[in-house]
Amino acid sequence: MANDKKFEEVTVKTEPIFQGRVISLQVDHVKLPNGETATREIVRHPGAVAVLALLDDKLLVVEQYRKPLEKSQVEIPAGKLEPGEEPAEAAKRELEEETGYRCESIRHLCSFYTSPGFADEILHLYVAEKLTKGTVQLDEDEFIDCEAITLEQALDLIKQQRISDAKTILAVYAWQLYRLTGAFSPHE
Repeated sequence: MANDKKFEEVTVKTEPIFQGRVISLQVDHVKLPNGETATREIVRHPGAVAVLALLDDKLLVVEQYRKPLEKSQVEIPAGKLEPGEEPAEAAKRELEEETGYRCESIRHLCSFYTSPGFADEILHLYVAEKLTKGTVQLDEDEFIDCEAITLEQALDLIKQQRISDAKTILAVYAWQLYRLTGAFSPHE
């Protein structure tokens, strides 16, 4: 694993295709390690945060309609980073905006790429601790319900595929690990 250049694809040309409010799309023409060329469709994203927030041993979740899936989903609070925003501050902001709760402390659990085969979005997962009531501040195009659910309910929602996104499934399993061991990850 020492040679990180072994599989490198060198970009020869980039064609911008679309620039939106949240993402941009480009097609890169690349030179492959064997000298051949190929194209790669790439989604650029500013990054996002998600928050594992527990209130009296219940997980704060939001339910909202997800147009790409054409159905409502139950997820942990999350949102995209604003330009220049620190992920920890974004996590605190998203927690309060979507759930109406503030946290006294927040700590980074892990960061991961959501779909590295075609997108550069990185998601930073945080654990929020010592929650107090704040104020819900939804965006004008955001329609969500907030609820606190038990671990058993969360696991059942995963079985029903009402929780089916990676960040929320990861958070539920980290919470389950925490209940079994006292740590949210094996690295704590």
